[in-house]
Amino acid sequence: MIQAPLAGAAGSDDGSPIARQLISETKRRERLLGRALPKPIKTRIMTVANQKGGVGKTTTTVNIAAALAAAGLQVLVVDIDPQGNASTALGVEHHAEVDSIYDVLINDFALADVVAPCPDIANLICAPATIHLAGAEIELVSLVAREQRLRRALDTYSEHRETSGEERLDYIFIDCPPSLGLLTVNAFCAANEVLIPIQCEYYALEGLSQLLKNIEMIQKHLNAELEVSTILLTMYDGRTNLAAQVAADVREHFPDQVLKAVVPRSVRISEAPSYQQTVMTYDPSSTGALSYLEAAAEIAER
Repeated sequence: MIQAPLAGAAGSDDGSPIARQLISETKRRERLLGRALPKPIKTRIMTVANQKGGVGKTTTTVNIAAALAAAGLQVLVVDIDPQGNASTALGVEHHAEVDSIYDVLINDFALADVVAPCPDIANLICAPATIHLAGAEIELVSLVAREQRLRRALDTYSEHRETSGEERLDYIFIDCPPSLGLLTVNAFCAANEVLIPIQCEYYALEGLSQLLKNIEMIQKHLNAELEVSTILLTMYDGRTNLAAQVAADVREHFPDQVLKAVVPRSVRISEAPSYQQTVMTYDPSSTGALSYLEAAAEIAER
């Protein structure tokens, strides 16, 4: 049914909007297919954070991680959101009896003992979150070096992989809760980079100044290496002037950090977690999957 309008659109400028979109997506996909993404010189540790809820933090975390892993890179996702949505999307068990990142932060478990492979994607592993993490903010308060516990666990895990002959991790993504408590502080102290998803809607920049102030405090007192390296525009609706205006405002404020790739509003992206999958495996031909592929490639080539 689609072949005829596609052919007509390809030969003229007055094809239907759907046909033009399909042609555009085909060209974008052809540019990405078979592209080898470069391995970073050292492990890139990226904290995905925004204290505003519903901006696509977890979706961005799991889909960019999946895209990089599918390209042959070694990727770890650390889920420190008590809701455990990243663990769900990656198909990793995270019920209360599972050893999790809570046990690493509070009970000094080795990270090697809690990571689990993503069943759908090779080279992708996850340190899951369980409901126990909901009380971790309070329990961390009385612990020694409470802000550095995740960083030390990651350092120890990297040494473990090296001594056991496993490949070095290329990327570690830390999925944060929508707050600026001790769990998020641990994520900032463990990372080299911050990736901030911003939805293309009204109030998009609200609260961002407070997040940036907190990051500045972390840089000053706890982790001088931390930088806001990447901003990704999410939930973009090209039919509205508002989305275009928000995107333009964000690019004006952060010209060097904002990725060219933009993630659209997508039913397929929303559906994927209910099947315990990322959109990369749930519907790899969808517009959402294509956008996350582009974002992952852009991050890898920066």
